[in-house]
Amino acid sequence: MSTEHSPQNNDADVIVVGGGNAGFTAVHAAATRGRKVILLERGTEDMAGGNSFYTAGATRIVHDGLEDLQSLVEDDPRHATTVVPPYSAEEYRADLEKVTEGRNDPELTDVLIEEITPTLLWLKSLGLKYRLMYERQAYERADGSYLFWGGLHVGNVGGGEGMIEDHTRVAREHGVDIRYGHRATSLITDDAGKVIGVRATTDDGDEVELHAESVVMTAGGFESNAEWRREHLGEGWENAKVRGTPYNQGDMIAAAQAIGAAEGGDFGTCHSVQWDALCANNESNRELTNRLTRQSYFLGLLINRDGERFLDEGADFRNYTYAKYGKEILQQPGSVAYQVYDSTIRPMLRTEEYDMPGISVQVADTIEELAGKLDVDEKAFVRTIEDFNASVNSDVDFDPTVKDGKNADITPPKSNWAVPVKQGPFYAYPVTCGITFTFGGVKTDTHGRVLNERGEHIEGLYAAGEMLGGLFSTNYPGGTGLAAGCVFGRRAGSLA
Repeated sequence: MSTEHSPQNNDADVIVVGGGNAGFTAVHAAATRGRKVILLERGTEDMAGGNSFYTAGATRIVHDGLEDLQSLVEDDPRHATTVVPPYSAEEYRADLEKVTEGRNDPELTDVLIEEITPTLLWLKSLGLKYRLMYERQAYERADGSYLFWGGLHVGNVGGGEGMIEDHTRVAREHGVDIRYGHRATSLITDDAGKVIGVRATTDDGDEVELHAESVVMTAGGFESNAEWRREHLGEGWENAKVRGTPYNQGDMIAAAQAIGAAEGGDFGTCHSVQWDALCANNESNRELTNRLTRQSYFLGLLINRDGERFLDEGADFRNYTYAKYGKEILQQPGSVAYQVYDSTIRPMLRTEEYDMPGISVQVADTIEELAGKLDVDEKAFVRTIEDFNASVNSDVDFDPTVKDGKNADITPPKSNWAVPVKQGPFYAYPVTCGITFTFGGVKTDTHGRVLNERGEHIEGLYAAGEMLGGLFSTNYPGGTGLAAGCVFGRRAGSLA
């Protein structure tokens, strides 16, 4: 809807819609330029933070190794015995192209890679805190040293919760007006089509209009909307478990399209992971957040209810497969599978994900007994494990810090980290599909300026975070979502 409005009556210079990592980064970029900023967050203060709150805080950056990272990460006595392999711009680009099957926008990719490291250093200068992610991205070796792997090494202190706490503190230090419990519903334009504000509904049911020179949309994708998931991702996706915020309903994508914004990115794929299938509260869990993922799968076997394996658990490092295997689980009978380990591998599983009280697990002294405790074809389950054990290459040493080539010559193969499942007790963790975020949003240029179908900037409108389409399709390298939120949030906030 168009309207006439005098800039002198604006409520702020910039309105940012959505209080996750991308939104706060845009807020900081605008506020540190002296702009008056209002941040609209749909969640109440105890439900705020968007999807970012539920993450581990991992951010993929370019660096030259541990010495180069010292200026970014908090001190840790383990640094003295730690090896962090460099991660180059060329590796970053190759990883994005590989996992998205070449569908990543090359211009957005170039900006992301060039600016992510200086952007994190800038955020640190404002007060955010980062560390090396020992518990998720490193293994302790026999000599007591640590080796990082997979190109993803840095994360926020305190994970997603710590990230949002830091962002919120920094925003308030710069005088940002944070308004919780405000669901933005539509965009206000003037007669020339320029965006001049936002309409929102408060938790009290009040309808409000707020005006500004610019609006930055960082309100997430549509992963929390079962109807949209079924429409865009396909039948069955309405059954996926929502890992993060329940508020990412696609409201602002629809609002932008209503004023002529072009679609951007891949609406038919998403980020989805293996997720605790039977935990009593396995959606939008603010207490356990990311710890309901089950991401040590590459060390064991994945077996469905028919008692069969259905994918190569060791195709690549976890960081390059985990965001697409949730879809594979969704397609199995009952949308459930079981991660299976023996007692030799069990101590290597991520403590924060596999050692909490209340998680779903079955334990047994024999494979036959384990099969009897699961909702599986018992004979097929036992046969699958016996056939796998017989196919493991015994001439190669197991090494989880590299793609070790210790494989199982079976269908489907296990290309790396194939260890016979022989030593009891045995463990089975039921997993389903947990959806994280969708890959479709609005089309922008490299500065986050929202474009119409003619490729023209819709004046006054910007987007970042999950709403910015074009970087990801089918899959993504772990840590690039938060990285993109930082880079393009900062870009949008620097212009708004």
